[in-house]
Amino acid sequence: MEMENKIMLITYADSLGKNLNEMNDILKSHFKDCIGGVHILPFFPSSADRGFAPLTYEDVDENFGTWDDMKNLSEDFYLMYDFMINHISRSSKFFKDFEKNKDNSLYADFFIRYKDFWPSGAPTQKDVDLIYKRKPRAPYINAEFEDGTTEKVWCTFDSEQVDLNVASEVTKRFIEDSLLNMVNNKASIIRLDAFAYATKRCGTSCFFVEPDTWKLLDYVKGILKPLNVEILPEIHEHYSIQMKLAEKGYWIYDFALPMLLLHSLYSGSRKKLVNWLKICPKKQFTTLDTHDGIGIVDVKDLLSDEEIEKTRECLFSKGANVKKIYNTVAYNNLDIYQVNCTYYSALGNNDDAYVLARAIQFFAPGIPQVYYVGLLAGENDIDLLEKTKVGRNINRHYYTKEEVEESLKRPIMERIINLMKFRNSYPAFNGDILIDDVEDKQLLKISWKKGDYKTILTANIASYRFSIKYYCLETKEYKELLGIY
Repeated sequence: MEMENKIMLITYADSLGKNLNEMNDILKSHFKDCIGGVHILPFFPSSADRGFAPLTYEDVDENFGTWDDMKNLSEDFYLMYDFMINHISRSSKFFKDFEKNKDNSLYADFFIRYKDFWPSGAPTQKDVDLIYKRKPRAPYINAEFEDGTTEKVWCTFDSEQVDLNVASEVTKRFIEDSLLNMVNNKASIIRLDAFAYATKRCGTSCFFVEPDTWKLLDYVKGILKPLNVEILPEIHEHYSIQMKLAEKGYWIYDFALPMLLLHSLYSGSRKKLVNWLKICPKKQFTTLDTHDGIGIVDVKDLLSDEEIEKTRECLFSKGANVKKIYNTVAYNNLDIYQVNCTYYSALGNNDDAYVLARAIQFFAPGIPQVYYVGLLAGENDIDLLEKTKVGRNINRHYYTKEEVEESLKRPIMERIINLMKFRNSYPAFNGDILIDDVEDKQLLKISWKKGDYKTILTANIASYRFSIKYYCLETKEYKELLGIY
């Protein structure tokens, strides 16, 4: 199924039901009219990081299902798959062959070998300081070869995620083969995970290196565009980088919206949110929640440092069961750029605030994405967090089919589903947007218009009260959308 301007669900293959088959049943039974697409987080065999250390892209993890299950999903939903263009699993056949055969391996150029990358065979302290890295040291692991020797190879993230040498011919063939396999198995859009780390050059930060990054993106686009498959480069950084991607015609993520919206709902001021809604790219996917945390770095300069800090503090003080300690080493989490929390709990498990947040997201420019926990207005999962001591698991609850059924009985679910159905079916959202400059600083007014179709969201961000009106062609009058209060 081709990509379309309808809400996309983000979910793991085993989090909305225990596997792909159960997920398909749940979506078709309860959410067929309010979900247009599904981003299934990495479902390939993997050795770490909840799927983000893939062993291969040829197969579906047998615990989740088969390619036939993906094809069944594609009959009703357009699908997005992940391609980890920066790295592959240390336990993959590629790295194992490299460790066995070293220079004689077919994959000797598959990885970034320190001895070849750095002019002197190793980075200087100045080189290390320049690198945009996730750990306070040079990014490498030691490859241990069968002949007893060792060698440093580049590793940005977890020790199971070894970086790829995207400039080599053997890696380019792997990229093309992997992407084509996804297309053959019903991918409508492919998300390039961690792409900004993939291009590296001495004397740089080795992050979003220009023009190398553009050459890599163009290479991927050249493979997929003739097949009418889109790409979505994923990056958490200053919003100006998203603007650069948008200027080149790429789809982007609106990772700034979650914090901007929290700032508005906490403070009762719409100013910074309205500014962003007016200047943000239109060819984007909007988010409030994802499998990662609520991004902080994405709003730098859209909010002042003081406003960012105040919003973070409000998140901890007004949110439900979210504590600073969950973002520390005690919970295997030192990511200062994100806060781990469900969006519902970030708003204090307040139904009115949460439904308004979704209404604003659905009226914002772009295609809305809704994370599976957010779909069910899920609270922070403290039990899973404490059981695993992994901070991000606070927002990664595993829902059984029975839990989904119970969640659907909550009054908030009817409100959310009615909103989603309207966003997916009303034609005005394929038209033009207008952000009205109303005098009341607590009032937000967003309109969409296409031909005779027009819909207007009017919201008070302090009281959380809002209305949605739309023009009905049959009766030739404006009506109010019901079932959202």
